[in-house]
Amino acid sequence: MAFPYMEAVVGFMILVYFFETYLDLRQHAALKLTTLPKTLVGVISQEKFEKSRAYSLDKSHFNFVHELVTILLDSAILFYGILPWFWKKSGSFVVLAGFNEENEILHTLAFLAGVMIWSQITDLPFSLYSTFVIEARHGFNKQTIWLFFRDLFKGICLSILLGPPIVSAIILIVQKGGPYLAIYLWAFMFVLSLVMMTLYPVFIAPLFNKFTPGELREKIEKLASSLKFPLKKLFVVDGSTRSSHSNAYMYGFFKNKRIVLYDTLIQQCKDDVEIVAVIAHELGHWKLNHTMYSFIAVQILTFLQFGGYTLVRNSTDLFRSFGFDTQPVLIGLIIFQHTVIPIQHLVSLGLNLVSRSFEFQADAFAKKLGYGSALRAGLVKLQEENLSSMNTDPWYSAYHYSHPPLVERLAAIDESDKKAD
Repeated sequence: MAFPYMEAVVGFMILVYFFETYLDLRQHAALKLTTLPKTLVGVISQEKFEKSRAYSLDKSHFNFVHELVTILLDSAILFYGILPWFWKKSGSFVVLAGFNEENEILHTLAFLAGVMIWSQITDLPFSLYSTFVIEARHGFNKQTIWLFFRDLFKGICLSILLGPPIVSAIILIVQKGGPYLAIYLWAFMFVLSLVMMTLYPVFIAPLFNKFTPGELREKIEKLASSLKFPLKKLFVVDGSTRSSHSNAYMYGFFKNKRIVLYDTLIQQCKDDVEIVAVIAHELGHWKLNHTMYSFIAVQILTFLQFGGYTLVRNSTDLFRSFGFDTQPVLIGLIIFQHTVIPIQHLVSLGLNLVSRSFEFQADAFAKKLGYGSALRAGLVKLQEENLSSMNTDPWYSAYHYSHPPLVERLAAIDESDKKAD
C-alpha cells in the first residue's frame, strides 16, 4: 500500500494553521492590552499608542478571516483533486487553441495562466479591503482605485512577459539535466537572481514609482565615505503616492551601490540626523557582511531544495497520491514544496533568529559610530508614524518577526549604555 502523501500534507497544513492561529490569538491578546510596555512609557505618546492599538487590532481581525479562507481553499484544492483536474482542463485548452497537448511547456503555461486568474479572483477582495478599508481608515492609504488597478495590470503584464521564458527554461533543464540536475537548476536560479537584482531597480521599479536624486546627499555621502561604502547614487522614491508607511533600503553589486529613501521617511523624521542614523544601521549590515551571509544562506538552501526535488521527482507513488498519472515538471515542484513544509517552517524560524541577531548587531554598529541617541529617536519615530504594534507576544514575534520588536531594540541600546557607564 502506497504512503498517503497527499493526506499527510493536508493534515500537516491544518496542524500548522491551528498552531499559527494559536500564536495569532496570543498576539491578539497582547494587542488588546491597554497599557504600554514599561520601556515605552514616556517615549510613545498615549495618542499614538491608542491609534497603533486600533490599527493592529483591525489588521488582526482581518488576518483571522484571511487565514481561515486560505486554509479552506488550499486544503480543498489538494484533498478534492482540483489540482489534477485543473491540469487536465489546461491540456484541453491547449488542444482547443490548436496546439499539441503533449508539449509540456505549452501545457504548463496554460495551467499557470489559469492559476494566475484564479489567484487574482480569490486575492482581490482581500487586497481591496486591506487597502481601501483598513489602510484608509487609519490614514495610510494614499492611492486611488485607478492607481491600484493600474499597478495590478502592470504586475500581470510583467508576469506574462517574464514568466514564460523562465518557466520554459526550468522545464528544459529538468528534462535534459540528467544526474547534474540540481547543479544546473541552482546555477540557472543563481544567474536569474543576479539578472533580476540588476534589472529590477533600473527597469521594473520605475514602472511603479518615481525615483529622484536624494536629499541629504552630502551627509550620507560623508558617512558612506567614512565606511568605504561604494555609494553610486542616492534616490528618493515617491512612496507617499500609495501609502504613508516609510522605509529605506540599499541595493547593488560590488562598486555600484545605491541607497533609496522613501519620501515619507524624510517627512516623518524632521531631524536629518535621525535619517542618517537609520542609514548607518543599514550600512552596518553591509559592513558586517550580513548581506553576503544572507545571500550565501539563500543559495545553499536553494541548492538543497533542488537536490531534494531530484530525489523525489520520479516517484510515481508521490504523483499518484496527489491524483496525477503523469509527472509534469511544474507539478513535481509544487508537490515537492508541499511535502517539505515541515522543514521550511523550521528553516524559516532559524532564519528569523539569525536575522534578529543581525538587526541587534547593526544597531550596535550605528551606536558605535555615535548615532545611538539619533537611532533611538529614529526607531521611535518610525514606530509611531507607522503605528506598529507596541505590545507583542514573545512567541508570536519569535515565530513571525525577522526584526526584533522596538522594546527589545531600545532595551539593547540602553543596555550598551549601562555597560559603557
